[in-house]
Amino acid sequence: MVMSFHSQATQLINIARNGLAAVAFLIGFNAAAAPLSEFNAEYKAFQYGKELGTASLMLESLGRDRYRLSYQSKVSLFFLSDKRKEVSLFSFNNNQIKPFKYTYERTGFGSDSSLVAEFDRKKNRVLINKEESVEWQSEFDNQLYRLDIQLQLSQGKKQFAYDLINSRGQKRHYDMLVLGREQLELPYGMLEGVKVKIVRENAKRETYAWFAPSLNYQLVRLQQFKEGEEQGDIQLSSFQSKETL
Repeated sequence: MVMSFHSQATQLINIARNGLAAVAFLIGFNAAAAPLSEFNAEYKAFQYGKELGTASLMLESLGRDRYRLSYQSKVSLFFLSDKRKEVSLFSFNNNQIKPFKYTYERTGFGSDSSLVAEFDRKKNRVLINKEESVEWQSEFDNQLYRLDIQLQLSQGKKQFAYDLINSRGQKRHYDMLVLGREQLELPYGMLEGVKVKIVRENAKRETYAWFAPSLNYQLVRLQQFKEGEEQGDIQLSSFQSKETL
């Protein structure tokens, strides 16, 4: 039986809504060059081969071992849209990343949301939106654990894990499993990527990421599936990096 236009439109809207949320999450999973080279990376987001949006990620040195990692994204399909911005302020010395402050903003379909997390090293507490305080057990913020992925891969690590505080202020645990290397054809061009499976607790989705050794193990592709269907696919389109600090 032929599906009616209304039913088809409804199904497409549901796919779009779920897909946009997944693509927005995937775009958020970007990473910086190691060991902490300033850089600017641009990405394109796809679903079922259709381009849905773009994202940018920039790492800047603020001097005295302090840095700022800034990310922005915009994806849209039909009348739905999703815009996100994340900023992490942190220090890096003795090969250790330590967060100071993390901010998150999201606007678009559904409810808008925001979060500010401040990390108090003396009290070992994290202040969420200047109201709730949780114990800080050396977790990264929603972005900074990604910086460490390049360090681990450059050292030849095959399996490692992270504890973090996500963009909702919740504590989460992610496991990383290296699967091997693959040749990738991206908007940026041909690159060899180290393929990593990202395992989240009680997750129904499968997520895979590729990092390019030739670009300081920068994230160059990220793809997510749910029940065998692609939810989103982001791919590197341009990359500029300054000399290693």
